[in-house]
Amino acid sequence: MVLPKLGSLRSKREIGTSLSEINVTPFIDVMLVLLVIFMVTTPLMQSGIGVNLPTAETDNAPAEEGLRLTITPDQYIRMGESVININLLENRIRNYFAGKTKKVVFLQADKDLSYGFIIEVMDLVKKAGVETVGLMAEPKEVKGKGKE
Repeated sequence: MVLPKLGSLRSKREIGTSLSEINVTPFIDVMLVLLVIFMVTTPLMQSGIGVNLPTAETDNAPAEEGLRLTITPDQYIRMGESVININLLENRIRNYFAGKTKKVVFLQADKDLSYGFIIEVMDLVKKAGVETVGLMAEPKEVKGKGKE
């Protein structure tokens, strides 16, 4: 029986050892790609709803807090960030005001919408039990006012 030399066993063990350090380069690459993606998409998510409000000479800023409904030119109704189907609007408003004493809704409707559609939305809001419905408009710049 032939015994192997001790030196040859050590060299085989040293060659087969595992690395004790983790290679973090792929991890850093993935993190940088994710950072770039978030930096590009974040400004796109913060854009507002495009509604062309009618103008009025009087100041009509809401004096009190209430629910703001926005109606876009393509007749989508938004409550906050979510789009609501007109068939579900009454129930959603009723649920929103459940347990609240003051029920106020402000409508922000595009000026190109038909009068009939706005009345239909106002009717649904009133059916939901809302006491006060306000219509919002952009302030009109009056020429020559204050230059007397």
